[in-house]
Amino acid sequence: MSLSEEVNEKRREIRTDGYAMSVSEWVSLYENGEIDIHPEFQRFYRWDDVQKTYLIESILLGIPIPPVFVSQRADGVWDVVDGLQRLSTIYQLMGCLKDESKNVVPPLVLSGTKYLPSLDGMKWESLDDQYLALPADLRLIIKRAKINVSIILKESDENAKYDLFQRLNTGGSNLSPQEVRNCLLVMLDKTFYRWILDLSRFIPFQECIALSDNPLSEAYDSELALRFLIFAQIEEKELSELKDVGVFITEKMTELATDPQFDRDTWKQLFEKTFTFLSEELGEDSFKRFNIIKNRFTGGFLLSQFEVVSYGVAWNIAQEINPTDVRKKVADIWSDERYTTWSGSGVTATRRLKRILPLGREIFSR
Repeated sequence: MSLSEEVNEKRREIRTDGYAMSVSEWVSLYENGEIDIHPEFQRFYRWDDVQKTYLIESILLGIPIPPVFVSQRADGVWDVVDGLQRLSTIYQLMGCLKDESKNVVPPLVLSGTKYLPSLDGMKWESLDDQYLALPADLRLIIKRAKINVSIILKESDENAKYDLFQRLNTGGSNLSPQEVRNCLLVMLDKTFYRWILDLSRFIPFQECIALSDNPLSEAYDSELALRFLIFAQIEEKELSELKDVGVFITEKMTELATDPQFDRDTWKQLFEKTFTFLSEELGEDSFKRFNIIKNRFTGGFLLSQFEVVSYGVAWNIAQEINPTDVRKKVADIWSDERYTTWSGSGVTATRRLKRILPLGREIFSR
């Protein structure tokens, strides 16, 4: 198939539409349940009140707002693919935004800006102080402001909205790779997303990974739980064909979330058994560097050690082999040239996994 034929074929798979809608129309869609902004996403997006104020300032000054991308579901409801924060800000300003529990979020209080310092302390409406309520003429400007919508129609390929979400929220966004994946999971299957979240909160697992606040805030613990599901029992043939690890994790996540044969109970048992064992044997030393000179584990969490230790232990525990002298074996990894060569800086994740994952299976097989 030629490049032109490939382009034409894929273009036919994606049906789109688009037009401009007033803010009042966007609010009506939300209040009538005709648009799903996925309130679960709010934990991944981190606009503060100043950033929200800038959006409202832009609307008041007539500065064009980027279009909102939505996907039309089979029931006609629009799924927001990109534009959640913009819409949420408008809904919060107007006092109709609801959280995951369907409770109304406190209305937005605006801040003063360089061009509109008098916005400071303003609300959509104020029963306590009429001078803090936006004037009626400014509320009309906001209600009548237009925001373009680009719609992926329901006739499109079912993966189109997920591909679009990734493209719009990767690279230039403030989201970590796993936060993007978590948003995809919410759209794919909320129960699978919550199941991964529950795994990541398992206390022995948290004790073993011992992450600092920053990676935890970026959902790195749920990424590690997901990586475990993907790599702990991966076949060596599939591992040998591994290319881009980030893309592979996202693709495998999608497969697991949409596979009715995926046995969550069995995997939960393996996950909990593995990290209970490691917590009892090593605790917070499970995935730290072993300092040979000081004869102790030091530093913070290391992904390469997580890969060789947790995947290696899980592979053998699944086969009813409980490794012995685990603390010594983990310490000895740092004297093993096979590990130190392939876990150092400059080695890509793809090359590293192909070599240290089989090593972990070997080390903990006795």
